[in-house]
Amino acid sequence: MNQNIVGFVGLGNMGGRMTRRLVDAGIAVVGLDSSPGRAEAAGASAAGDIAAVAARADVVLLSLPDSKVVEAVVEGEGGLLTHSRAGQTVIDLSTAAPSSTRRLAQRFAEAGVEYIDAGISGGAAAAEKGTLTLMMGGRAEAIESIRWVLAPISAKALNMGPSGAGHATKLLNNFLNAISLSATAEVMVAGRKAGLDLVQLLEVLNSSSGVNFATLNRFPSIVHGNYLEGGLSSKLMTKDVVLYVDFLRELGVASLNASGPMASFGLATALGYGEAISNRVVDAIGDVSGHVRLHPSTNGVQQ
Repeated sequence: MNQNIVGFVGLGNMGGRMTRRLVDAGIAVVGLDSSPGRAEAAGASAAGDIAAVAARADVVLLSLPDSKVVEAVVEGEGGLLTHSRAGQTVIDLSTAAPSSTRRLAQRFAEAGVEYIDAGISGGAAAAEKGTLTLMMGGRAEAIESIRWVLAPISAKALNMGPSGAGHATKLLNNFLNAISLSATAEVMVAGRKAGLDLVQLLEVLNSSSGVNFATLNRFPSIVHGNYLEGGLSSKLMTKDVVLYVDFLRELGVASLNASGPMASFGLATALGYGEAISNRVVDAIGDVSGHVRLHPSTNGVQQ
């Protein structure tokens, strides 16, 4: 296996940052994205199509929006399945439906290709620093063989089990992220309207039972007007919640708590924040609560 070059398909918000980490670690990357210039911007050499990526790289990474896009890239005319060869490894870093992942893994296995699902967590900041958490599914031997690719982009890479286990773990994690962000946004708007000092409110929450990822890592910046731009959008957050609900339906597990984040991020999209970072959900809730902003510098600002 050539450990000096990898392929990377999908060089957007997360893929571009991961590609840059790989390049900075001395790994040559051949990149492909639907938007011209993204490969070069991330330090990769641009490929003209999937065939070119598959021809040059023994390991191919995918960072795509959802299973429909993954399936199109893999199974579409001239897709990755058509051009893959025995001995290659495909690492799917997308947020995808585990059932689709398992089906694609079987198709790749028939062609002698390893297909590893590797859900990622940590957002754009962790992607930039190379400190992502990876949750992986696939053959243990295959996962061990590609840890050299994962090392520059992750601080933790856990083998969660067979094919689909990584993407299943990602959906469960993303749902809790959606819950904590939307619920904390609501609480912070209420705190502002109640006249509370928001810095002190966060201090209380972070030393009390209400502590969560959003109170620790998002809102200490948001209350000062910094929305930490560059992360997951409200539209994508809504997509992840839908994937979670569909996954629970397949499992036969009651989904009793999805309505809150669905309503919150749906509201954000309806009010024009759909393409902005999902942290802007606090502004959407503020809009319908008397045009509340957590920080004076963001009053009346909609980005």
